[in-house]
Amino acid sequence: MKRVRASLSCLTIILALTFLVGCGAKTERWAYNHEPEKEILALSDNGKAVYKEESYTYTKDDKYIHLKTSSGVETDLRYFDTKDGMTVYETSTYKLNGEGAEDGIVGSWKQDNGWIFEFTADGVFNEDNFFSGHYSINEADNSIKLMYDEPIEDAILYYERIGDELTIEYPWPMVLVQDTK
Repeated sequence: MKRVRASLSCLTIILALTFLVGCGAKTERWAYNHEPEKEILALSDNGKAVYKEESYTYTKDDKYIHLKTSSGVETDLRYFDTKDGMTVYETSTYKLNGEGAEDGIVGSWKQDNGWIFEFTADGVFNEDNFFSGHYSINEADNSIKLMYDEPIEDAILYYERIGDELTIEYPWPMVLVQDTK
């Protein structure tokens, strides 16, 4: 009888400790730097994530956050850490809008939401009819360096062109969510 009580006591203590440890998953909550109160990405140390209000499981390496839905759909977010937080690359697809080069990025590209990119053969770009500057291509890693005319930091985008579609990974600086409570 003493053996049963001792075993039950040990089991109760182990279950209580397991419950307490499991309930305190640490979560990093990230927001765009221009909207620091609005959570975009949450990464918990228990392998769960929320990205743009959708739930995922995730793993992370030194280059990508690998998100997976409960139905098995996978999304990879390229990222890098910065001194102020991190930069996450979000993927958007643009369709060739009119004439353009047979390959490469030269041409006018438009998204369904109306956002545009235009790249000329002489290295000039226009983004959303608002930002402009010069660009260069690094074919080794399929990146585009945007050098803005405005006082904006240069940006590195990653791209892939298949036919009349240009997929761009665009960098978004992120900071930890600033609670306003």
